[in-house]
Amino acid sequence: MLRLSLFIRFGGVVALGKFDALHVGHRELAIQASKVGTPFLLSFVGMAEVLGWESRPPIVAKCDRKRVLSSWSHYCGNLALTEFEIEFSSVRRLSPREFVEKLSKDLGVCGVVAGENYRFGYRAAGDAAELVKLCEEYGIGAYIINSVMDKNQCSININSGNPKDRGQVSSTRVRGALAVGDMKYVSELLGRRHRLILKANNQEVFTCIKHKISAPKSCLLNLAPKEGLYENCFLIVGEKLVPGRVVIDTAQIHVEVDDIGASSIFGSEGLKLLCIEFGYSQS
Repeated sequence: MLRLSLFIRFGGVVALGKFDALHVGHRELAIQASKVGTPFLLSFVGMAEVLGWESRPPIVAKCDRKRVLSSWSHYCGNLALTEFEIEFSSVRRLSPREFVEKLSKDLGVCGVVAGENYRFGYRAAGDAAELVKLCEEYGIGAYIINSVMDKNQCSININSGNPKDRGQVSSTRVRGALAVGDMKYVSELLGRRHRLILKANNQEVFTCIKHKISAPKSCLLNLAPKEGLYENCFLIVGEKLVPGRVVIDTAQIHVEVDDIGASSIFGSEGLKLLCIEFGYSQS
């Protein structure tokens, strides 16, 4: 958690959203924030628990979020992006006015950026227009941007049942693309290759045979694509990308690398973290 004074000291402008997938629409919010101040992402944690939603794995592993945000600095005038988290339970019942007052008085933000479909306040009572009006009253700059639209409407069934879905890039679409194993589509939505991270623990370990490594799905830290064979994948070894292929079955993730020399890492007793990036072809 950041010190609240950072927002005031550095002219903090917060992008508002859920930021589950950190997709290209979220990146656009960060770009706009960087144009008017020091950019921050303001995320709410604990929503599923408070609202009684079914628990589901994140699209981006928590330990990988900093890397993704660092990769966005190139688009944001080389400014560093920081994520600021607020417990959802602490703001759930705030009215739209009370929420903006909290941004102003408690957090000391200088500006906010939100998408045109942004809703806020108790039971999503406030919309983007009200956000602008209230921010003006509290001396906060408000910047509303158009949604980043999905250019690949036909890749999956986009009927999500969400009335706010007008064809914009969304975390729901990313999850849908992963569910059908369309990794090219996933990459277009994210603006990067999907990185899957598995972490071994005392109960579950990685199995290494020659140049193939296998890990149980219980080691997953984020959402995997559907079961199948994925070509053009990469095993992350330090700063090196080792080409290979991935097979996902009902119980395990299997990685077979092309570079036999790189398979020497499989014998390392310290191998506890497995990072895989997915290319575009799947059979």
